[in-house]
Amino acid sequence: MYERKIVPNLNCGLDLIGEVLYGKWKIRLLWFIHEGHKRPSELQRKIPDATRRVLNIQLKELENHELITRKIYPVVPPKVEYSLTEFGITLIPVIATLGNWADTHEDHLRAVILNHLRPESQ
Repeated sequence: MYERKIVPNLNCGLDLIGEVLYGKWKIRLLWFIHEGHKRPSELQRKIPDATRRVLNIQLKELENHELITRKIYPVVPPKVEYSLTEFGITLIPVIATLGNWADTHEDHLRAVILNHLRPESQ
């Protein structure tokens, strides 16, 4: 298991939100759980580029930050479902605002990102 070597800097709100949401798939996981995709296999289908291991790690981190809960049903084979906590639900309007901002600036953002990915002329 990964053990953190550097204590996070938690001096302001931006540090706190970064600690909670940094991770390539966390925002998408929260959004898809909000939309009703609760089973790990459903989340894997919604984010096919992510490995199951990485999704499990990020789901565990979201659970540790009390944004989601995991319910394990006592059936064979085991059934697991995730849902947002009341605290996690308060983050959905923030995520929606970020998504709307990105939609508004989609062309500019896409151009900047693609330009950055191109190798520089020599």
